[in-house]
Amino acid sequence: MNLKSIIESILFVNEKPLTSQEIAEVLDIEKDKAFSAIKELQEKYQRENSGLSIVKVAGGYQMCANPENSEWVKKFCKERFKRRLSSASLEVLAIIAYKQPITRLEIEAIRGVNCEQVIKNLTEIGLIKIKGRKQVVGKPFLYGTTRKFLEYFGLNSLEDLPKLEENSLQELKETAEKSFKEEALSEKTEEAS
Repeated sequence: MNLKSIIESILFVNEKPLTSQEIAEVLDIEKDKAFSAIKELQEKYQRENSGLSIVKVAGGYQMCANPENSEWVKKFCKERFKRRLSSASLEVLAIIAYKQPITRLEIEAIRGVNCEQVIKNLTEIGLIKIKGRKQVVGKPFLYGTTRKFLEYFGLNSLEDLPKLEENSLQELKETAEKSFKEEALSEKTEEAS
């Protein structure tokens, strides 16, 4: 059995990151053996300056394009990528990522606008999920990010998020308010036309 070849094939066909434990279970080998083979493949791709690489994402390993080629890959995929996140979705997602677990009302207090539909959309896409209920009157849902969120943004864990300064959430709120005002103005302009 050519272990590295098999692991390479498994990583190539799988669209989600796999842990060395998951690979070991499928191949009925020890986790250390799978981990060593993955490391050897990573080194091989680096040594050969390959167009592919194996990266650690969301606690697992995934085959992807070499990061050095990202400019060209982005250019190629630009037209193919249909589902883009709106600025409102990105703002809500940022608030959830940094403040989780958080309720819808807490998000709305930061943004200053209703976020119900945005939260529904982000949940449907799978970037956030309900993590439980807050133990207060009404027991509102608590939201947090998912593994798909980590994959979408190419993060291994939430610790990889850029660090926020004390005033960053206030700036985020101000940006959200400005964006909301611009969207409202744009909609009024379109209606007037």
